[in-house]
Formats: sequence, C-alpha cells, structure tokens
Amino acid sequence: MTSATVELLQTMIRNACVNDGSPSSGHEVRNADTLSAFLHGAGVDIETYEAAPGRVSLVSRIEGHLPGAPRLCLMGHTDVVPVDEDGWSRDPFGGELVDGEVWGRGAVDMLNLTASMAVAFRELASSGFRPRGDLLFVAVADEESASTYGLRWLADNHRDAIEADFVLTENGGVHTRTGETPHITMNVAEKGVAWRRLRITGTPGHGSMPFRSDNALVKAAAVVTKLAEYAPPPRFHELWRQRVAAMGLPDEAQQVLLDADRLDDHLASLPASAGAAYLHACTHTTFSANTATGRMKTNVIPGIVDVDVDIRTLPGETAADVDAHLRAALGELVDTIDVEVLVDDPASISPTTTPLWDAMQRAAGRPFPGAQLVPSLTVGFTDARIYRQMGAVAYGAGLLSPDLDSGSFSSRFHGNDERIDVESLTLTTQFWLDVVRDVVG
Repeated sequence: MTSATVELLQTMIRNACVNDGSPSSGHEVRNADTLSAFLHGAGVDIETYEAAPGRVSLVSRIEGHLPGAPRLCLMGHTDVVPVDEDGWSRDPFGGELVDGEVWGRGAVDMLNLTASMAVAFRELASSGFRPRGDLLFVAVADEESASTYGLRWLADNHRDAIEADFVLTENGGVHTRTGETPHITMNVAEKGVAWRRLRITGTPGHGSMPFRSDNALVKAAAVVTKLAEYAPPPRFHELWRQRVAAMGLPDEAQQVLLDADRLDDHLASLPASAGAAYLHACTHTTFSANTATGRMKTNVIPGIVDVDVDIRTLPGETAADVDAHLRAALGELVDTIDVEVLVDDPASISPTTTPLWDAMQRAAGRPFPGAQLVPSLTVGFTDARIYRQMGAVAYGAGLLSPDLDSGSFSSRFHGNDERIDVESLTLTTQFWLDVVRDVVG
C-alpha cells in the first residue's frame, strides 16, 4: 500500500490544483478525476459535485449494513496554496521522490492525507469490507480559501451526501516527546477565523502634488503598522494546559508557559526555530494584514485602499470581541475606516470522550506501544469546523514518523520545500485502516 500512496500523492501534486483565492482558480477537477479513476473498480459509489466551473468535490461511500450505526468520514481537500518557485530547491509541482521524501506543494497540506485516505478506502472496499455504519471518503475543493466552493457549499446544498457522525481530517500525529511515555498530538479544536476587509478612503489627486494630500495608501500604512504592533494579552484554555503538560519540560519552564505575566517576554527571547510563533498563536488572538489592493496608479494619489486582515480568535471569542480588538488596536483610526466581514467562524472543539478517540488511541499504540494521545488546538482553520457546525465529532489526525521534527514539519505548511517522508505515509495509511476497522468494522 505504501507504493500506492506515494504514487497517488505524486500525481496529485503534479496536478497543481493551486487555489489563489479567486473563483476561477483551484481547478480541483484534476484531482477529483484522479481520485475517481483511482477508486474505479473498487465497487464503491462515486459522486462528484461542481460548485463552480472546475471546482469539483468527490464523495464516495461504502454503505453500512446496520441501520442507525455511526457514520465515519475520511475527509481531505484537494487544493493547494500558491508557491514562490524561487524559494524552492526542487520543482514544487514535480512530485519527486528523493531520499525517502516526496517533495511538492501539498505534500504536507494536505495531499499526503487525502492520498493515504483514498488508498485505505480502496483497500477496504476491494477486500469486501462491510461497515456497520456508512464509511465515506470525501475529497473537497477550496479548503484553502474558506471552503466557499468546497465543504461549505456541500453542506449548504448536498448535506445528505456528506453527513457523518465522526470525521477524520487534517492534521495530527506529530510526536512531541520521546521517552517512557511518548506523546502524539491530535487536533480536536481550532481557532476561529474572522477575516476582515478594512476599507481606507482618501481623496484622489495628482501624484506630482503630494503636499497635504489625503492619500489613502499612507493612511493604510498607518493602519497596518498599528495592527502589527497590537499585542493583546495571552489567554489560556484547557487544551493549552494539556499541551504544556505533554511537552515534557522542567517545572519552571512549564510555569513560565502558564504565566500570563511572563509568557510574552519568554516567547520574545526564543529563537524562531523554537516554535515561538506557534506557541504565541496558541495563546493569543492574532492579526495579520496580508493584502492591500486599491485603485492605484503611479501618478495618482489613491482614494481607496482595501486591506485584508487574517484574524484568528481564541475559544469563546465572538464577532463583538473582534470589533473590540480592532478598536483597541487602531484607536481613533477605526472611526475612519469601513469594516467588511469576509469570514466569521468561531473557534470549535470536539470532545475526546468518544469511541473514535479511543480507537485512535489504540491505533497509535500499535506501532508505538505506550504512546498517549494529546488533544491539541490547531491555529489554522480546516474543514473540521464545518463538520462540527453540522454536529459531527471531527479530529485532525494521522500518524507521523517519530524522526520528523515538529518544528521543521510545521514550517513546511504553506512554506518552501514542502515534503513528507515515506515512513509517515506508511504509518498514516495503516492508521486509517486500523481506526476504520475499529470504529465501524
């Protein structure tokens, strides 16, 4: 099965389903067609759904034989984010296998999981597996841009086709500690997504006469600077306390990570490679101004500039809290701008007192005896949030090699030289098989 996972992953990388956020990007039909061809002949139902031209998602199902039994879904996305090819050591869409690693955009986020899920699903179907409840494999478009043409669209238009009680998706399986009791993180929660568009207005004019002008771009620069300097205090939640306890740090180091008065200074003192950005994101509401667009020309003073801000909220925060943060960050400037809500999904969490969690614990313990699963908060967003809104229990899962450094692994998400090792592909494919057989077998 490992070779099948590697080859399918390579093909999906080479399909280059790049989602730049525009409706016409993604072209996920290429990966949907690849997956459909891969599953053909396994005796499963395959349906495709096109939310917009080229924005195709695939749903396949092995029907359960016991009415009312829990339905389990393996869900992956098929789109990837754009690349800066100059920063890569290899062709980002070459799908090369080099020294036991598959290279390419999507190798980590999350074509590795989608490919391994498809391989496990086909293996089960081909072997005549008859689950108690339905087993679904769902491969969706547009996860990288808020799921408008992917799972969100499916939930709104074809809910019956994708409904499940338990869902496994991205991303988990990282080893956080070795020793007598190794720990493996699985994501059970994620921060909220509160994207905002800030419209800054000025007065258009001729670029040759900037004196005392009302330049929207200059005002936008002040807005961006204030957002970058804004430092809300840390807030701790129970998952953070569990994560700190699983790090295996000395007592004093744990106390610092759990002390709101000392945490920020401690994180500022850490080298970038120590994962300070991740630790900060786990404990703070964050603001990242990432794009600026407007009606601009070199010799025209701009009258309108839109700044899109990626805001990630902590559990319990609401849209009103986001408004309060913006006012605190921008002060009087906030009264001079218009704020448009682009996405407003609150933080979500699934309980761990479930048969699925117990099955994951047993599956991880097979290759790693004595390992303990640690519930974790992911600071990015995934389609798990939509399934949770539908009432499902959803975990970000997988099983990676203990030799894969967590800091290095995290840096590959949306980064240069994205790649995944073959050992992790093998472990994850088997992990899906073990969990499925345990939960619905």
